Amino acid sequence: MIYRATGIHTCTSVLALNEIFTRTGVKRFALVSPYRDDVQKAIVRNYAASGFECVAERHLELQDNFSFSTVAADPLRNMVRAVAISRPDAITIFCTNLRGAPLVEELESETGIPIYDTIATAVWKSLRMAGVDVQRVLGWGRLFQELA
Repeated sequence: MIYRATGIHTCTSVLALNEIFTRTGVKRFALVSPYRDDVQKAIVRNYAASGFECVAERHLELQDNFSFSTVAADPLRNMVRAVAISRPDAITIFCTNLRGAPLVEELESETGIPIYDTIATAVWKSLRMAGVDVQRVLGWGRLFQELA
């Protein structure tokens, strides 16, 4: 709708994540976020309605955007490790105010599972839309190498 109204292409981190799930054949995913119970449950319901099964989730019960930015690396690592036990097709670190992207390469190597951080998904899609080679992005996981 934005393109039709303005002629400008746009994207969101979640629409990019949905595209990545579809392109990579993800059916079962795990969800890591800072959100409250009600928000986490709504995300899981929305994905279920689109045919994606959330097989594991962890969240922090945080409510405001600033608090999301204060989450340290170790709690994120621990949540990813916890959901990885369920062996999903992919894990998503779901919040554009978490510092998950720099942890993805390390955690993918450790778990063997693709991890799609929503900061990374927005960057991936934005670069693709701009015609920039996404393989230039290093350290943020296999997304940038495998879905070039």
